[in-house]
Amino acid sequence: MEKIVFLDRGTLPIDVPKLKIPHHWTEFDSTAPAEVAARLKGATIAITNKVKVDEAVLAQLPELKLIAVAATGYDCVDIQNCRKRKIAVSNVPGYTGDSVPEHVFMMMLALRRNLSGFSRLIQQGAWQQAPHFVMLDYPIENLSGSVLGLIGYGRLARAVEARAKVFGMKILISEHKGAKEVRAGRTAFQDVLKAADVITLHCPLSPDTRGLMGERELHDMKTSALLINTARGGLVDERALAEALLAKEIAGAGIDVLSEEPPRKGSPLLELQVPNLIVTPHVAWSSRQSLNVLAEEIIQNIEAYVSGKPRNLVS
Repeated sequence: MEKIVFLDRGTLPIDVPKLKIPHHWTEFDSTAPAEVAARLKGATIAITNKVKVDEAVLAQLPELKLIAVAATGYDCVDIQNCRKRKIAVSNVPGYTGDSVPEHVFMMMLALRRNLSGFSRLIQQGAWQQAPHFVMLDYPIENLSGSVLGLIGYGRLARAVEARAKVFGMKILISEHKGAKEVRAGRTAFQDVLKAADVITLHCPLSPDTRGLMGERELHDMKTSALLINTARGGLVDERALAEALLAKEIAGAGIDVLSEEPPRKGSPLLELQVPNLIVTPHVAWSSRQSLNVLAEEIIQNIEAYVSGKPRNLVS
């Protein structure tokens, strides 16, 4: 009988389908780092969304066979050491195929049309006192005809690309930062920064991509450009972005992820009170439809592994 422990069940606020295999299920709403090893003691299968499972924890879990990541990104798991210990790791790719791209466009449209700024004017009573029927305090730009730079080109980026084409946007697909050669159909990273009206990030967080967008990269962007990040907070230097927004080096930013989540110690971005910054609490992925698919896929990954036909393995 499998002993299954879900470390952060509170991140999946819907019913989860019942497993068809013999098992004992334990779940915790959330798990602090100091609690991980004790809660997984004796477990054969762990489920985690964002709770980290590192080498120090793995060393204490000789019975662990599978870590089912309840997400697409799996940077919360020490993949290298899982391979050494022959622990399988599965993820759930593609389940946010509509939710994340729609969130990207929600931010993009809100920023290009200065939704927050106009909303604040209304709340302050400015329109009620205006001399004309219209208020033109903030610029409004169309998406049509503008250039979208995609950094990362997996499923989500391609879904964003498809929607961008419907809006009449021109697409640039970035080559890896620092690449010596530019593949066919790609554009050099620095050239994308300089040409794009909107840059949206869709790459995983790794040692190579941490701090991908820093002071230099933000400086290279157009002063009229937007930065959208629904991928991982560590991709962006938050202090550099805050300074770029204050200095008007870029026109705005839509951020769904921060380097620390929850941001217990705050963030330079959360200190800003400006209309050209939208921050949402890592919810781009979490439409009701996506949550249902995620729950089903987690269970299918576990059942497939136990039956000897593993799926969606990343280790």
